[in-house]
Amino acid sequence: MVRIIPMASSIRPSLSSFRFSGGVSTSRFGLSLSPLRLPRHLHFSHLTSTVPQIHFFGLKASKLLKTAGTRVGMPPVGNVVHASTATAQETALEWVKKDKRRMLHVVYRVRDLDRTIKFYTECLGMKLLRKRDIPEERYTNAFLGYGPEDSHFVIELTYNYGVDKYDIGTAFGHFGIAVEDVAKAVELIKAKGGKVTREPGPVKGGSTVIAFIEDPDGYKFELIERGPTPEPLCQVMLRVGDLDRSITFYEKAFGMELLRTRDNPEYKYTIAMMGYGPEDKNAVLELTYNYGVTEYDKGNGYAQTAIGTDDVYKTAEGVKLFGGKIMREPGPLPGINTKITACLDPDGWKTVFVDNIDFLKELE
Repeated sequence: MVRIIPMASSIRPSLSSFRFSGGVSTSRFGLSLSPLRLPRHLHFSHLTSTVPQIHFFGLKASKLLKTAGTRVGMPPVGNVVHASTATAQETALEWVKKDKRRMLHVVYRVRDLDRTIKFYTECLGMKLLRKRDIPEERYTNAFLGYGPEDSHFVIELTYNYGVDKYDIGTAFGHFGIAVEDVAKAVELIKAKGGKVTREPGPVKGGSTVIAFIEDPDGYKFELIERGPTPEPLCQVMLRVGDLDRSITFYEKAFGMELLRTRDNPEYKYTIAMMGYGPEDKNAVLELTYNYGVTEYDKGNGYAQTAIGTDDVYKTAEGVKLFGGKIMREPGPLPGINTKITACLDPDGWKTVFVDNIDFLKELE
């Protein structure tokens, strides 16, 4: 998500719009995503400053040095750095565990907003929560889901004027939707002209009934048969090049829990479910590793996820400590007070962290 827009009619930037500028495209958080461009409120000057040195969660360098030292003198510099980093990581882990985090939005681009809204509402049963057109920046946002944004994980669609083609790439997998009757849902989708790419049936190697469909832009949705759930929009599947590395990063930097893993040697892949609570009640990331594949083409269709946090500054420090790359230093968005920070995981997947209190204010 590149914009967070309030429900009210006052004009404010949103955390998920994109526009064109001289053939070069960037998200509102400064990632180069050809051929899109930055909106008016956020420019490269805000994003390209050198990443500041780690503040070790408020610990003074002198204190860290004293901790690493001895009575007879200071240890070698390498030992001091190692001790300082270890202390900072321990402090960061303690804070991350206490931080109130929740998956807020998933953001991607579509060619025809009205057509996509119609498909999601009529075929998938979503509600159009809000819509925002910014003609001076040549884009429109639409937020859809199964409940209000302050308590549900929702989709944020971005339409850029005049853009009728996007490359989804090979790295993005699918979104997951929990339904009580997969076969019935598939019948409805077919009746509405939707494309079913995998008929209802047990998942390979298991008993859960699933089906796969595609929306008008080619984004895949997995329909998962499951009892009533407070979070029907339940998964975002992304492919990664090193599953153990990704699990460690999301556990430590993002504070997610490894809910389960499943290895399928017959089909040469392994998955890991990561999230902030049980799968049947929360949206989760499904990380997929295909044996021997370390790199993928991300295309320019899928954009990012957004996660709520109590402190974007500490979140950014933690991300840097555990190997992530900060793409947008923590702070308020120009023109409004919503504090955010944007980062990349080891595979280059982008996430935007949004201040929890500011997010709720934006929705008022």
